[in-house]
Amino acid sequence: MSVWPDTAATLAGDEGELMLVSIAVEPRRLERLLETLALLDFPVNPEICHDAPVVHAYPDGHEETGTATLVEFPAYHARLDQVRGALAAAGFDADSLDAASMLAEIHSHAAPGRAPRKRKYAFHSDGKYRTAGRAL
Repeated sequence: MSVWPDTAATLAGDEGELMLVSIAVEPRRLERLLETLALLDFPVNPEICHDAPVVHAYPDGHEETGTATLVEFPAYHARLDQVRGALAAAGFDADSLDAASMLAEIHSHAAPGRAPRKRKYAFHSDGKYRTAGRAL
């Protein structure tokens, strides 16, 4: 018997499902990104992960490993377009935003008898990234 609710359940409110938003940024642009997020009309309490493991996936199929600075925070699904718009207006690639179900992320870290996994991210050669295990 699991203490977790049905995996089909979601964390949702009036603005839709609660998502974990991840944005990759070059370290020198981190301050600008944080200033951009501060201008949103909802509170953002970001978690910053320096040197997060990444995989660069190229069109020819080869991959290279590296690191990136990631900024992550929760936001409701209805707010994602606002975040993308703010990123684009500030000169960031709006496609650098990745969002996943917060409940799915919680479940992926809480498997019984397992230590939390370290997230691994994947980048396309055009700079887009996705968390490993999510569709590229």
